[in-house]
Amino acid sequence: MFSLVTVIVAVLVSLLVGCAAGHILSRSGSSGSRNADMQKRLQEAEQALDHYQRDVTEHFARTTELVNSLNESYRDMHEHLASSALKLSTPEISRQLLADAKHQLPGGADEIEHAKVEAPRDWAPKREGRKGALSEDYDLDETEAASADAEAHVRSQHNS
Repeated sequence: MFSLVTVIVAVLVSLLVGCAAGHILSRSGSSGSRNADMQKRLQEAEQALDHYQRDVTEHFARTTELVNSLNESYRDMHEHLASSALKLSTPEISRQLLADAKHQLPGGADEIEHAKVEAPRDWAPKREGRKGALSEDYDLDETEAASADAEAHVRSQHNS
């Protein structure tokens, strides 16, 4: 008959072959269902994204319509008030309103050229002998201020 070692080896080989076949079959069988499940989830996610993008587009289109309507209503109301003020007021006040309206309208390039334009000023309160709140080294102690000055000097050297 067969020796005990031969029987044990045959059983182990059969066990390994069976495990390998079971593993291969289980991967091939669930792989298709996994792929189908992933494909379905991907399509659902794409549909949700498309729906969201449509909603956002509709929202901004409606917002634009409402803002335009609001602007038109404001313009109509302003024109109504202006025409009513001219009609209901005395001739002297009407002339004054018309003169003021002409001054409020932009006068063109000549008026812009003659306008004095200044840079914004540092209006923040500051103590005597201290730098203003818009200074780069505001509220730093002396060592931090010195390092900030050194960094600014290095940057200016580098930019040159």
